[in-house]
Amino acid sequence: MRSASDPVLQSGGVPASLASPARGTLFIVGGGPQPPALVQEFVTLAGGPGRAKIIVFAMASSDGAASGEEKARDLRALGANALNVFVNHDQANTDSVTHLLDGATGIWFGGGDQVLLAKALRGTATERAMHQRYAAGAVIGGTSAGAAVMSAAMITGDERRPGGDRPDTTTGFMTIARDNIIVADGFAFLDDAIVDQHFLRRKRHNRLMSLVIERAPHLGVGIDESTALVVEPDGRWRVTGASAAVVYDARRSATTSPGTTLGATGIVVHVLPSGGRFDPRTGEARLP
Repeated sequence: MRSASDPVLQSGGVPASLASPARGTLFIVGGGPQPPALVQEFVTLAGGPGRAKIIVFAMASSDGAASGEEKARDLRALGANALNVFVNHDQANTDSVTHLLDGATGIWFGGGDQVLLAKALRGTATERAMHQRYAAGAVIGGTSAGAAVMSAAMITGDERRPGGDRPDTTTGFMTIARDNIIVADGFAFLDDAIVDQHFLRRKRHNRLMSLVIERAPHLGVGIDESTALVVEPDGRWRVTGASAAVVYDARRSATTSPGTTLGATGIVVHVLPSGGRFDPRTGEARLP
C-alpha cells in the first residue's frame, strides 16, 4: 500500500487510484443513525438475503463485543449470515481468525475510536485477508470511526495546537493551519482521498480543508451523518442517504510555501446530496 504522500499521477496531474480493476464496493457512512434503506443497500451489495456473508469488526468501541453483536443481529434480520468478530492485534494474526473471512462478501467496521480499530487490525494477517476479499469483489463498509479507517491517511480526531495562536481547548479544530491535524495509517481501501465523518453536523470543515491543502492526495470527502459515500468498483463515487457529502479538490490548487501561513487558491468544492456523483479521475461532479 502506498503512502498518501506518494501519489501516482495521470495526465493532467490528477492522482490515480492504485487499486486493481477487479475490486468490490466501499460503503462509507458518516455516522449517526443509519436509515433502514442504507443498511438494506449494504446487505444487497454483499449479495442479498441468503447469500451475503458479512464479518463485523467493532473494536473501535470499548463495548464493541456488544455493539458488534447488535449490528450482526440487524444484518441477520435482513437475511445475511453475519458474524461479530471482536479481536486484538495478536488474535488478528492467527489463522483461526483470518479464515473467518473465507468467502466473506461483506465486511463492516463499527463506530467509536478509529485509532483503536486500526491498532487491532493494521499490519495483521486479517487486514491482508480483508484486502483480498475486497479485491475479490466484497463490499467494505463502516460508519463513523469505521469510515475514517477507510482512507490511507486516517484522521485520528486529534490536533497539535488547539486554537492555533490563540490556544483554546474548549472547541476543536478552530483553525485552518499547517501541520496541526494528526493523522495515522488507515486501511487504505480508498487511497486517492481522505475521509472525514459526522461532517456537517459537527462542522469539521477546518480539519479536512487543512489536510487537503497541505498533503497529498489533495482530495477529501466529508460525509455527513445518516449518509453514505459509495465507491463503486470502477472508482466513481455516489452519495446516498439523508444528507450530503462535501468534496474538497485541491489537486490543481496553488498553495502557500512551507513555513508560511497555510493557504490555497483554486480549491474546487462540491456539495453532493443523495444521488450526487463524483469521478475522482476527472474531477467531474454531477447533481441528482
